Amino acid sequence: MDSRSTARRELVLLASTVIGLSRLVDGPLDWLVAGLLATSVVSGSLWFLGAGHPRRVAVESTILPALAAVACVGVIRIVPNGLPVLAVVALAALLLDRTFALELHLIQRVSPATADDRTFVLALSVLVSFLAFIGAAALVQGGLVEPSTVGPATGATAGTAPLSEAALIVLAVTDAFFGGLLGFRLSVLRERNRRAALWSGGTYAAVVAIAAGAIRAVALPRLLGPAIVTLVFFLWDAIHGAPPAQRRDPRWIWQTALLTILGLVVIAWNAALR
Repeated sequence: MDSRSTARRELVLLASTVIGLSRLVDGPLDWLVAGLLATSVVSGSLWFLGAGHPRRVAVESTILPALAAVACVGVIRIVPNGLPVLAVVALAALLLDRTFALELHLIQRVSPATADDRTFVLALSVLVSFLAFIGAAALVQGGLVEPSTVGPATGATAGTAPLSEAALIVLAVTDAFFGGLLGFRLSVLRERNRRAALWSGGTYAAVVAIAAGAIRAVALPRLLGPAIVTLVFFLWDAIHGAPPAQRRDPRWIWQTALLTILGLVVIAWNAALR
């Protein structure tokens, strides 16, 4: 058996096992497990993709596997005990295996990524973003809004209370971090240099942060919020991801200005709810 195939299987097995065992911890330990797992997947990906020579591998090649693993740590917290947990572990293993296979394919190419390659990266990025936004909301106390119910005494609805300032900031920053990393991964395939890709990834982070704050303000129930943030991520890629030759500096300027205005609106909205 090829040494890379063996390394990939071992890495997938290790990561999926940690994801399954993470169901046994709670609170701040979830964040610690997610961080340690991400670090391990990044290190393992560099070693696996580089065939024992991690310095040959670009760091962006580790983004999809690492975020997929972290996302599954959050997702597994919201599924019922029993067979659903095993199903999530199996799906996590399959997702990790596919991300490793895609990144290995891209590294082994001697020519630039094709349109089909970029489509596959986008498809996996959208899936991972959805799971990551669910996972972030699950890891933040009150991040996932439960369906509203009427209280017997006061008639107040449960599940629609705004998050505390600290929790809202954690949720928005975490979503922005995930969105920015995935945006950077997508941008590397089309931008002329890494500096442009980093700037582009920053716009994804800003858009996702604004969307996450606005959607949590209206308290959309359960998975609807992460689904809409994912849709915003996808639409931003469709708009912002036009070929560089079609972009001009004025357009980038008004995009930044629009993001700033929307950000201020979202901040004011959440402040008004309090």
